[in-house]
Amino acid sequence: MTQSKALLTICELQRPIGVDFLIVPGCSLLTLASAVEPLRAANRQAGRIVFNWRCVSIDGLPPLTSSGIAWPVTAKHEASSRCDVFALVAGFGAAQMTDRKLIAHIYRAARNATLAIAIESGAWLLARAGLLDEHRAATHWEDFEDFAAAFPNVNLRPDRYIIDGRYITTSGSSPTFDLMVDLVRRVLGHPAALDVASSFVHDDLRAAGDPQVNVTLGDANHDPRLVRSIRIMETHVDAPVSIAAIAKRVSMSTRGLEQLFERQLGQTPGAYFLSLRLAAARRLVNDTRLSMTDIASRTGFSSESSFSRAFSRQFGLPPSASRKQPSATQAVAAVSRP
Repeated sequence: MTQSKALLTICELQRPIGVDFLIVPGCSLLTLASAVEPLRAANRQAGRIVFNWRCVSIDGLPPLTSSGIAWPVTAKHEASSRCDVFALVAGFGAAQMTDRKLIAHIYRAARNATLAIAIESGAWLLARAGLLDEHRAATHWEDFEDFAAAFPNVNLRPDRYIIDGRYITTSGSSPTFDLMVDLVRRVLGHPAALDVASSFVHDDLRAAGDPQVNVTLGDANHDPRLVRSIRIMETHVDAPVSIAAIAKRVSMSTRGLEQLFERQLGQTPGAYFLSLRLAAARRLVNDTRLSMTDIASRTGFSSESSFSRAFSRQFGLPPSASRKQPSATQAVAAVSRP
């Protein structure tokens, strides 16, 4: 079990635990709900106010979430106000948020809290404030390489969530739910935590140190060799390896691997690998301002033209047209950048 003096201090309080959720534009509704709802359910199970939370924003206005829906807040956040738990909820656009006033605000707020939680992309902002240097941290798997390059002094790990001293970081909505249930367990005990999880019909709680599992891996009924093959593909999106090489690494023949993919996924390993790379490329096209040449390079295409052809075949339009299409995510990401 991960030990943290700050977390122990919070859990031993004989009064309601105050939680300030600072919501940054671009965060996910599902992540927000995963953070708040377990605390609400814990209060219901306990029959009293155990967690006393409020949602706030930098300017006091309802921030737009990634779906374009505004999340209501109760107040403008004051960085100088003290609280038990400062929970920073961020998503799309967090990596581009470099405004000094914003970072200074987050630095002061985190320092004025007993415990600071960076939820999903919140780790970008805590790290930019210098608070995660020499600490272990987690972030969403899509951001892993860019985060590691941006903050070499942070010990980035592929865990679902990490507790390290005064700082907790989560990698997404499901890990955030698991963290909050874990917090309930530490405060109210194991039976209460099980009741909270059961109230959401959630029977697959994961530990903090469990690795993030991409949706591409499918369910637990898949052959372990298939899972290992897909892991290899996911870690070589920028520099694709041959199917024969992947088959050798999972102790199979090339033909055997092809049959396994056809049987369990209904497509060849080559087609599956290409779809993974193009899915990663589409995220970069729609969620970043990287040039098409850079995106092609990052997703293993030999040229921008070959990338554009493959993208058009897969999605029915060229990458430049995809970037121009309006979407809630793109709109939020745009307004999130200072």
